[in-house]
Amino acid sequence: MSDAPGPGDFLKAWLQYPLPHHALSRLVHATSRSRAPWLRDRLMTWFVERYGVDLKEADRDEISDYDSLNDLFTRALNPGARPVDHHADLVSPVDGVISRLGDIERGQLIQAKGRRFTLEELLADEGSAEPWKDGRFITLYLAPHHYHRVHMPADGTLVKLCHVPGRLFSVNPATTRGVPRLFARNERLVAGFETEFGPMAVILVGAMLVGSMETIWTGEVTPPTRLAARALDLPSIKQRRLGQGAELGRFNMGSTVIVVLPAGAPDFARTLHPGRELRMGMALSE
Repeated sequence: MSDAPGPGDFLKAWLQYPLPHHALSRLVHATSRSRAPWLRDRLMTWFVERYGVDLKEADRDEISDYDSLNDLFTRALNPGARPVDHHADLVSPVDGVISRLGDIERGQLIQAKGRRFTLEELLADEGSAEPWKDGRFITLYLAPHHYHRVHMPADGTLVKLCHVPGRLFSVNPATTRGVPRLFARNERLVAGFETEFGPMAVILVGAMLVGSMETIWTGEVTPPTRLAARALDLPSIKQRRLGQGAELGRFNMGSTVIVVLPAGAPDFARTLHPGRELRMGMALSE
């Protein structure tokens, strides 16, 4: 299927521009955390039925076991539900669908056909893209039914954590095709790591109705909305080291993760392609 934008994509994108992205997301943030039984139970039942959420693999397999819609959305899984392929140098950090993957060319990443954005824009740090100028990337889209915790693609030590404010356009495939520089415009969290193959960045991109994002070190980061990018305090050295497959953060509502790798990092497996669905822990490298 072509990812070239069509008339419908432009219309869906255009309709989002005037919306109060952050106000809507704050409303969802509050509603999804409601513990009022009359609201909570209806929301959770609707969500599970509407999106076909599989609770059999979750550590709590009954809707009544959850305190709120957000509690259900960020659910943990049973031990062994996502085995990590430690034979691979790189594994998928999330359950999601591959949106794009490939080489970073002249400091640019491909968003969709005819849509590119720069790595410096994505990182919101002029000059910081140098380590990845000849590297590669993979973009993974998380649909509502997916498991929404984010894990480490490889062993790494946290060296940078930054919150970048922005819009909250939807990140579904239609909007990705229709909105220029989408991932460099949306609010995001940038986590930088040192690995045995060099620097690696894991970027959590916010989206329409994503009430917040969080990391294991900081807890909830968004909301509130900030006007400028800000570096977040790093934890103690002991807490910065994470093994492959370890949880590093989560979305409260769905979105996108972009992994950026340096030149010399392990090659992506030839079986990977846009549209392929992955589970956390599956091999990304040959």
